[in-house]
Parts: sequence; structure tokens; C-alpha cells
Amino acid sequence: MNKDNLIIVAEDDDEIADILISYLQRAGMKTFRARDGEQAINFTRLHKPDLILLDIHLPVYDGWNVLTTLRKESNVPVIMVTALDQDVDKLMGLRLGADDYVIKPFNPSEVIARVEAVLRRTRMNTEVANTRPIRTTYLTIYPDDFYVEITVTDEVVTPTLTTTEFKLLTYLARNPRKVCSREELLDACLPEGDSLDRTVDSHMSKLRKKLENAGLKGSPESIRGLGYRLGENK
Repeated sequence: MNKDNLIIVAEDDDEIADILISYLQRAGMKTFRARDGEQAINFTRLHKPDLILLDIHLPVYDGWNVLTTLRKESNVPVIMVTALDQDVDKLMGLRLGADDYVIKPFNPSEVIARVEAVLRRTRMNTEVANTRPIRTTYLTIYPDDFYVEITVTDEVVTPTLTTTEFKLLTYLARNPRKVCSREELLDACLPEGDSLDRTVDSHMSKLRKKLENAGLKGSPESIRGLGYRLGENK
């Protein structure tokens, strides 16, 4: 278990929030307190937490609205926290995409156990998913084998990519419609490298040239002022 997991505690009750934060930090996790639904959504978008403890009765946006909004753009694990011990609420949460449920009043140690269980399950699912081939219109990427196939015509071409180029292409292919900022790509693919925007630009330029030589033009696509997305214009 990674003890540096970042957990959002979305709870407007100070006493309950303080208890949860204390136990989470004691378990070695980092925390952020969101006092309303808007804060929870904004922080998730900016900092990509590992899990959210989400109270249903929040100001501004309630827990249902927060969960519905986040599920349109994120798979972040969510444990709903509510004082309502009713099957209809549990079913609604599961239907909207919640990963687990905690009923108030609760035992803080049990909450930590549930958090750790969801994180463990999420990590295992991610590890399995990350080994499967990634297929787009013209690309097939084999993460385990460090191998890329490009099929634009009937011919299959396998360009030779550097480790960084492979990581960048794989990251974009996992998020094919998303425009990824240079900062995001640096953090995900070059965490120990030279943290400059031009570093990403240089790698992307070389990657694009190799893909063009293999018959795939316009990939990765540069979005002026924003970053890059996959793009697959043959």
C-alpha cells in the first residue's frame, strides 16, 4: 500500500472531518478537506486524488451531484459517507458509480480499512489494465512488450521508439480525446527528467516524425497554448 495516497475528505461537519483526517494521516495518507461539493470537484480536477470520502449532504453541490459530475470525467474511487442507512440511497450511489458506502455513526478504524481495501482493489485493477494492449484507429500498443504497431494500409509498421517516446505515446493513447498539458505529460512520463516545457516539445517532435515515417500523420497533435492529444490523421 502506498502510504502517500492523497485522500479528499469532502465533509462540512468539522468534528467528523477532523476525526477522519486524523485517522487517515495516522495511517500515513495525505489529506485535503473540502467543505463543499464545489471544492471537492475543483480539487479533484487539479490534483487527481487517489480517493474521495464524499458526504452526501454537502453545501453548494451535494454528494450525488459531485459523484455524477466526476464520473463523467474521472474514475477516482469514491466512498460515500451518509447518515441515511437506507437501501435506496446505497443503490443510488452504486448506480452513479460509488465504490463503497460508510454509514454514520461509524468506527473511524473501519473507515480506514475500507479506504485501504478500495485503494488496494483499484491498484490491482489498474495494474491489470495497464498490461493490456491499447488499440486506437491506427495504433496497437503493447505496454508489457514495449512494442507499437501502426496499421494505416494493409502493411503493419513497427517504429522504434525511445523509452520516453513510448511512454508519451502510451499516455496519450490511454486518453485519446483529452488534451494533455505539458505539465501533466512531464509529471506522468518524465518525472525524473528535465522539467521544462521544451523537453516535452522536443520528444513530441521526434515522436511525430517517427510516426509520420511509419505512415501515420498528425500524431501527436499539438493544440496551441494547451498541450497535446493523440490525433490520428493518416
